[in-house]
Amino acid sequence: MDKLIKIVCLILGGGAGSRLYPLTSLRSKPAVPIAGKYRLIDIPISNCLNSGIKRIFVLTQYNSASLNQHIKNTYHFDNFSYSFVDIIAAEQRPGSEKWFQGTSDAVKQTMPHLNGHDYDYVMILSGDQLYQMDLCEFANQHAESEADISIATIPVNAHDATGFGIMKVNDTGFIDKFIEKPNSDVLKDWVSPVSERDAAQGKNYLASMGIYIFNKSVLKKMFEEYPNFTDFGKEIIPTAITNGMKVKGYNYNGYWTDIGTIKSYFDANLELTDNLPPFNLFDNQKVIYTRARMLPPAKFSSSTTIRGSIIADGCIINADSITRSIIGNRSRIGLGTEIKNCIIFGNDYYQSIQDLLENKEMPPMGIGDNCYLENCIVDKDIYMGGNVKIRGHAALPDQEKEGYCVKDGIVIIKKGAYIKAGTVIGF
Repeated sequence: MDKLIKIVCLILGGGAGSRLYPLTSLRSKPAVPIAGKYRLIDIPISNCLNSGIKRIFVLTQYNSASLNQHIKNTYHFDNFSYSFVDIIAAEQRPGSEKWFQGTSDAVKQTMPHLNGHDYDYVMILSGDQLYQMDLCEFANQHAESEADISIATIPVNAHDATGFGIMKVNDTGFIDKFIEKPNSDVLKDWVSPVSERDAAQGKNYLASMGIYIFNKSVLKKMFEEYPNFTDFGKEIIPTAITNGMKVKGYNYNGYWTDIGTIKSYFDANLELTDNLPPFNLFDNQKVIYTRARMLPPAKFSSSTTIRGSIIADGCIINADSITRSIIGNRSRIGLGTEIKNCIIFGNDYYQSIQDLLENKEMPPMGIGDNCYLENCIVDKDIYMGGNVKIRGHAALPDQEKEGYCVKDGIVIIKKGAYIKAGTVIGF
């Protein structure tokens, strides 16, 4: 990366995350747990570190306390390097009394904080996507092509294309046109050159992944000339192309998913339990970093059957069976309980004997005895009594109740909820 040592990365912390509610009721989207022991923000930060990009700012705004704490407790570098992962929170200051109004506005308001750093390029990533990309290769292509802006693209089919920014890429790889979330009736005009494999799958359109590289001078120029622009996909990128700037496409063909809804979050997690998952956690080079908690190993009773599941550290599991599920740190699951197609976040701490004695009217933290859970997401630090039966399914209407809600047929138990013994949901 000799050419690109002068690069800084800005990771966008996202907005209110309403489509991921209630997981985002008390935390920001990038702070949502994934794969049992990680948080979503660990994915882009790990991609940066694995690619040799080690000057990283995370831009935060909504419900950012747990995200800030996680970053502070996780990413430490030695005193003799210039590496860092720093948090820049939205702030009011003279000349800018508004919070972040969009993706480009967040970056624009952040630029003064970069004045003390020597850099030529700005890489912009999202904090709520699941992928493993060689960002070094992306950055090198940007520099070698002498582009003003580069956009990472992924091939999509006609059905998915209407939900993305779609670009028309010419034979040299530069982008001629860009449209945000086009209607299906105009898609025929937005076909781009793709590989034979992608064309055979009907993936004839190149969608923006929301991953950009800007030359420093270009980014500052766009902000100066268009001070009212607030969004990259809707305003900055289309205007740059219209103005004749050199905008390069970087075609990415690996696994990538935008964790935007409860359904996409649920599916992306459970896919990790497959024998050959599309996102590989078990890679010597593409390591996913997170906070080292120094927890004991998970402990199981002799009668527990585990099928195709991921079990994190520090769990005490006496369940009858766990099938295609993800069990997070410090989870406690009682005797005779069955877990199927579930994501269990686990607990932030262990209850002491004194806690249990002083709160005899409450069940112990975790999932009680003889419960049945299917198609559920169970947030942290819940108190679930025995003989609870919960089954999510497509016929279950969206709803919100005290302690839980239902979205897309998935039952989500809220953080810290108390679910009384004998509760039945979805049967």
